[in-house]
Amino acid sequence: MAKAKTAYVCADCGAEHSKWQGQCVDCGAWNTLAEIVLQPAKASPATRGSYAGQVAGAARVTPLAEVALGAEARTQTGIGEFDRVLGGGLVQGSVVLIGGDPGIGKSTLLLQMLGRLGAQLPSVYVTGEESLAQVAARAQRLDLPLAPLHALAETGVERILEQAAQARPRVLVIDSIQTLWTELLTAAPGSVSQVRETAARLTRYAKETGTSVFLVGHVTKEGGIAGPRVLEHMVDAVLYFEGESGSRFRVLRAFKNRFGAVNELGVFAMGEKGLREVPNPSAIFLSAHSGPTPGSAVMVTREGTRPLLVEVQALVDQSSLGNPRRVALGLEQNRLAMLLAVLHRHGGVAAYDQDVFVNVVGGIRVQETAADLPVLLAVLSSLRDKPLPEKTIAFGEVGLSGEIRPVPNGEERLKEAAQHGFRRAIVPRANAPKKGRVGELEVVGVERLAEALEACR
Repeated sequence: MAKAKTAYVCADCGAEHSKWQGQCVDCGAWNTLAEIVLQPAKASPATRGSYAGQVAGAARVTPLAEVALGAEARTQTGIGEFDRVLGGGLVQGSVVLIGGDPGIGKSTLLLQMLGRLGAQLPSVYVTGEESLAQVAARAQRLDLPLAPLHALAETGVERILEQAAQARPRVLVIDSIQTLWTELLTAAPGSVSQVRETAARLTRYAKETGTSVFLVGHVTKEGGIAGPRVLEHMVDAVLYFEGESGSRFRVLRAFKNRFGAVNELGVFAMGEKGLREVPNPSAIFLSAHSGPTPGSAVMVTREGTRPLLVEVQALVDQSSLGNPRRVALGLEQNRLAMLLAVLHRHGGVAAYDQDVFVNVVGGIRVQETAADLPVLLAVLSSLRDKPLPEKTIAFGEVGLSGEIRPVPNGEERLKEAAQHGFRRAIVPRANAPKKGRVGELEVVGVERLAEALEACR
């Protein structure tokens, strides 16, 4: 028997090396190389056979003009927020990777999805971490119908594929990918080589049979999905479950999606009967203040295809340190330092001797530049200990020369604010409508930072 060929792969970037070394040459990470098998030493019966439903015949080069273009067939899961993040529903032959902290609700969401699909699509829930009795107890606790749910307790990928070839499910859930192993490799389950090979086998099965496959992934202490980085490149969509410790709200975010919008957001609330959709996500990101509060500003951010109202809070206090602190939660910290410099240079407001703390309510992370203007207004409000005018929202990018730049989808943002009862909006002039109003919402267009600060007096 020929000896298997091996290589060493970096767990961070996926770069291959011919021999082990302490540092990855490509990304510079230390102690991230793990051995994988490039050429299996033996072939199991599962690899020699073909999967049920495999397309017959060899592949051929086809002109794109001959390819029939049509809408992708999607199946609704019955969970609206989940369908939104997926891009409209399940796509046949798609592979979706879901990551998140332990206990955040990954398995609960997928089990609820299978329960909603019911007899509409035959499905199999493969568990490598729990017994069948535990899965059945969870389904019963969630008030799911047990008859259409089928489960398999197995970690060997060859046996999983054999069972799938017999059952022919249209939806296959693997919980989790780090527990699977293949007979072709001698490495332990969860290692780089095992995760890479088992994910490749399952991806091939999904594409050849048209089965929608969901992979549950563990996360590292840094928050990334454990295993090789190439795992995220293999799949069609990467979803992350996020949530603050002690909070019942959960946010499902799409970081990669070949069939929908990237950075799409779905909001859920965890209860006794599992996860339920939040029909009005903007409400959970706004604090219920009894009256106007200094240091608080409301902005309209856009997550994927949805505008959301988010509250930005700032606390400015006299610093006793030689180097005042700049802390940003939910925002980029370097951008906060830049905005404070612009506020000093073009707004005439100095904060070089103040500690500045900025937080986005609800644990959401705002990554777009539309948060620039509301951040500065919240900082100014806290510094002066004077609240902004009641029922006021703001959004806009602030340039280094003090100009207020427009942001995409300004009209949708203003309509969202008007629907929630806001009466005044401070926005870039290019985003302001010609009439100066959107329903009952008065829109104030500004071009310079000084104009925005004057509009808040």
